[in-house]
Amino acid sequence: MKILKIEFENINSLKGSHSIDFTKEPFTTNSLFAITGPTGSGKSSILDVISLALFNHVPRLGKITKNEIATKGAILTRNQKNAMARITYSCNSGIYSSQWTIEINRNNNLNDYEMELHDHQSGKLIDLKKSLIPGKNEELIGLNYDQFIKAVLLAQGEFAQFLRAKKDERGELLEKITGTGIYRQLGIRAFEKNKEASQEIIQQQNEIRIIDQNLLSDEVFTEKQQDLKEKSQTCENWRSEIESIKKAIELKKSVSDLESQLSILKSSEEKAKSQLEDFEKEQGKRLKLHEKIEPKAESFREWSQNTARIKELEAEKSRLSNKLISTKKNIEELLENASALTGSKLSEENLEKGIFDFRQRVLDLQQKRADKLSLYTTRKEQLRTELRDMEISVSDDAAELKSKLNTAFNSISSELERLLQKHQIAAIEDISEEMEKLRVFQKRSRDAYRYFMELQDSRKESGAVLEQLKLLEPELNSAPEKINKLSKDTALLKSDLANKQLSLENLKLRASLEEHRKNLVDGKPCPLCGATEHPLAEENGGSASVLETEIASLTKSYESSRELLMREESKLENIRKNFSEYSEKLKALQLKEKEQIQRLSTNYEEFSNLKTKEEFQKYENSLEEKSRDLAKMERSSRLSNSYRNALPIVDEIQEIIDAGKNLKLQIDNLYSGSNIQNDVQQLHTNWIRLLQERDSLTEQLKTISSQYTKIIEKQENIEGELKAFCLVHDFESIETARNFLLSESEASNFRREKQQIANQLTSAHASGKTLLEQLSKLKKIEPEQERSILEEQLKEKTTELANMDTACKEIDRILKNYEDNINRKTKLQEEISEKEKQSKRWRILNELIGDSKGKKFNDFAQDLTLSRLLSLANVRLKDLNDRYLIDKPEVQEDDGLVAIDQHMGGQRRSVKTLSGGETFILSLSMALALSDLASKNVEINSLFIDEGFGTLDPETLDQTLDTLERLKAESSKTIGIISHVDSLKERISTQIKLTRNGQGYSSLEIS
Repeated sequence: MKILKIEFENINSLKGSHSIDFTKEPFTTNSLFAITGPTGSGKSSILDVISLALFNHVPRLGKITKNEIATKGAILTRNQKNAMARITYSCNSGIYSSQWTIEINRNNNLNDYEMELHDHQSGKLIDLKKSLIPGKNEELIGLNYDQFIKAVLLAQGEFAQFLRAKKDERGELLEKITGTGIYRQLGIRAFEKNKEASQEIIQQQNEIRIIDQNLLSDEVFTEKQQDLKEKSQTCENWRSEIESIKKAIELKKSVSDLESQLSILKSSEEKAKSQLEDFEKEQGKRLKLHEKIEPKAESFREWSQNTARIKELEAEKSRLSNKLISTKKNIEELLENASALTGSKLSEENLEKGIFDFRQRVLDLQQKRADKLSLYTTRKEQLRTELRDMEISVSDDAAELKSKLNTAFNSISSELERLLQKHQIAAIEDISEEMEKLRVFQKRSRDAYRYFMELQDSRKESGAVLEQLKLLEPELNSAPEKINKLSKDTALLKSDLANKQLSLENLKLRASLEEHRKNLVDGKPCPLCGATEHPLAEENGGSASVLETEIASLTKSYESSRELLMREESKLENIRKNFSEYSEKLKALQLKEKEQIQRLSTNYEEFSNLKTKEEFQKYENSLEEKSRDLAKMERSSRLSNSYRNALPIVDEIQEIIDAGKNLKLQIDNLYSGSNIQNDVQQLHTNWIRLLQERDSLTEQLKTISSQYTKIIEKQENIEGELKAFCLVHDFESIETARNFLLSESEASNFRREKQQIANQLTSAHASGKTLLEQLSKLKKIEPEQERSILEEQLKEKTTELANMDTACKEIDRILKNYEDNINRKTKLQEEISEKEKQSKRWRILNELIGDSKGKKFNDFAQDLTLSRLLSLANVRLKDLNDRYLIDKPEVQEDDGLVAIDQHMGGQRRSVKTLSGGETFILSLSMALALSDLASKNVEINSLFIDEGFGTLDPETLDQTLDTLERLKAESSKTIGIISHVDSLKERISTQIKLTRNGQGYSSLEIS
């Protein structure tokens, strides 16, 4: 897998769009490059882009969500609306581009992130949900996220800490770096599974012990069975006795119930007889009278209805007669009102024609007046239009309006004549032509003024650039001499530093003897020579200390001198660059001035006499004054025309006003109301209504009179028939007889009530006879004992049976529990046997790898991982530095890692005694080894190495970079070194430089 291109937009402090294309220069020529910049400039953000685009993860934050971005302010650059990360990579399957994006919507909220994967071979997007794209990248690359981070982003800094750690701390760091915490979890899980399996067996064994403690002996079990059999037989005998007693009590109860029912039936029969007698005294008497009148019931009802109807017709005749009189009176009043309105005497025959003719006369006059008013409004609006620019208000006083118009016209004419003479214009008709000429001339004047001012600005800018060149020239002349001197001083310091470092290295070659001398104590014999004085121990120790102090001082002086030299060289480069830019700019400005002068002299020759800004402005003011005067002349001409048009309109308006007043007088003399249409229509409507009402009342009165005559005749016939009937049956009058007549429902209810009482009497007699027969049969078999004695016997036997039944249930429960416990014990024994077989693997696994903290298996796995990692690291270390190998400590050594010094005969020494540069070399080799271990069968051709180069001396730094160059050349790898060390700038030509501005944003430059 190789990264071909990194593209991103608005990631952390890197505002805007950026692209790093490893398939183009300078990366194709030199694929070893440095990512440099101060702390916080965004070096790590470039690595964030890679993991974000591939896996939606960032090493410092983990999985990225919109909530993570919103709450932590991460990823998206401050004050920006969107962010994008895209990486193009090659793998065994082809070339792919994976992209991650997010944006803020118009509601100022973050949308969810989006991801897409592009296949360059097919030229299409791979159709996957965004959540599946990280998994697809893992499949294509052959590494998951954790493996990718370890294989591509080398954790040299973590291994530097790892080398100096104690054994326990080293194990934790190795677990963190390699991601092998799974072995600890497996050890803990093996322990817990064995514990769970053992705990279940122990619980079941405890349950068996409890069951054994509660089991009955065989003798007791047999006794309980016999006792249950005897008590069960006794219960059956007692149940038979109880049933016999219950039957005897039931028979006694039946006899008692029959006697009670006979007593109730006798009372019911007596009650029914009494009810029948009461009915005959009241309802029966009324029913007999009704049945006597019932043959003539229809005649009586018709007589009553006719009597009521006669009264109604008499009342209606009276009401209609009164209303007809009132309607005739209203008709007379309406005729009088119509005559008053029209001014002529009207009758019932000619009223309609009279009021309609009158209405038309009034409407004709009103229409004529409305036409005059419309014409007046039109003419007045025309007059306002003509006078809109003359500031004269329009009134109905024609004489006053004419006077104002004449005064205004005289003033306008005088002003127009004055302006025509001032500007020497022959006639009013020439004003428009003169205005058009002036507009053209004003435009040319403004254009000439604009080009004149541009020429002045160019001259001013040329002067400023010339001043800058004069300021830069002395610095440009003196800087080379200063740089030459600094270069010589820096070279001299570098030579001195190299000599001192060589002397110190010679002392380190005698490290074993020096270590021995350091342990010598003055006055005690040396184990090798027996001497009691040790001058070399003090001398050598002092020499090394002095050299280290001098090297530190020289390194500081050299770095300071080199930085000053680089600053001066950079400053000279900037001066040269600025001088060149200013020179080019001056040439361009001078050429521009020449073109501007040529344009003014060629295109605007008539303005050549204007030499200053003030002269241009004065000339422009004169043109503006003439433009204003021409506008006044045009307005005066227009107002004169308005005056000529307005005078006839004023005269016509006065004529219209006079005609309108005359029409108004005619209308007032004829009609004083406000709405002739409504008045006449209301009058006509009322007239029609009253005539229709009179005719309707007359017809109704005629109909009512006819009905009244017919019903009187019919009523006289019915009364004769009913009087004869009353006389025969001894009724005082028709009204008296009608009062005895019941309604059909009332008569039916009386008959039904009488029949119900009779039925009750018959039923009670028959039921009493049946009950006497039943009672006679039961008396023959009734027991002699009293019912109370039988009930007492039943209670006693029932209590004894319940007690005996409870005892049987208790014995049965004890026997059932015994059987259940035996079955439960057998089942538990079977389950324990099966679980012991199943848990055997967990017990063996726990003995091999398990403990409560997972330390046993984790230590074993870490030891294997460390051995493999050290083996790979030593392979890498041979390329970096052939002096050392890394090894695990032996039994007699402390628990720190050991460096084997092959230049000192394979001497073993703690890595804690190594210098910072040596520690860096070892940690770098382990980081490369972890990359090899993580990538396994996947070829990784893109590596990034983090901080650590600042601890290397120049020689070791050169050696390390040479090794990385070889690694790059041998494997075609692209290797990026992430550092803020300035010394890398002169050793690595290809650089990605990050710089921060004052607003906190960073810019990216590739050189």
